[in-house]
Amino acid sequence: MKVLLLGGTGEARALAAALHPEVEVISSLAGRVPDPALPVGPVRIGGFGGVDGMRRWLLDERIDVVVDATHPFAATITAHAAQVCAELGTPYLVLARPAWAPGDAIVVGSDREAAETVTGNGYSRIFLTTGRSGTAAFKGVDAWFLIRAVTAPDPDTLPADHELLLSRGPYDYDGELALLREHRIDALVTKNSGGAMTEPKLRAAATAGVAVVMVDRPALPPGVRTVATVEEAADWVRAKIAG
Repeated sequence: MKVLLLGGTGEARALAAALHPEVEVISSLAGRVPDPALPVGPVRIGGFGGVDGMRRWLLDERIDVVVDATHPFAATITAHAAQVCAELGTPYLVLARPAWAPGDAIVVGSDREAAETVTGNGYSRIFLTTGRSGTAAFKGVDAWFLIRAVTAPDPDTLPADHELLLSRGPYDYDGELALLREHRIDALVTKNSGGAMTEPKLRAAATAGVAVVMVDRPALPPGVRTVATVEEAADWVRAKIAG
């Protein structure tokens, strides 16, 4: 059996390791991050060319099973994979890490809504952690931003008054608390990515009295099967192999 693992996350790397070498797994990475952390086994990097390209690739490579362990906000690739697998009758599973409980966070539906919320509440020193693609919505916001991303955003998308912090997690509570206090942050803007790697910023914000604006996850395509843990995903793949 040949498995396509749509990856780029810690969960995807852990799943590849759990299945290797008993299962033939090809991990696929989008290629947006330079020098990515690579999983064990074969890896392809780059897009598929939309729905038609993915369909051709799955057929050409004789893929039997697709596991989607992409980032919870990688909505386009998930929508394409769900559609193609449904058309081809290919078993498809989404490994979706549990979302964070929002607590007292202001939950919004998009980056644009987050920018409107920041403006409407008069926050003036923002810790923006929505990734390199999330900065454009904040370009015209009159506030100071500490922007943390793995790779530098396009300069044309950045707000006028900002400091750029290029960094890759995991992060710890003490470090996050010190960062909030050092920069006198009054609002944290984040996506509800879930997982332990970046969760300490939420606990640090609670301690420091920093408001949290949280962008909610996009909905998964209807009818897809999901699991929450690497172990459940590995068991599902092994069950497919057993027939």
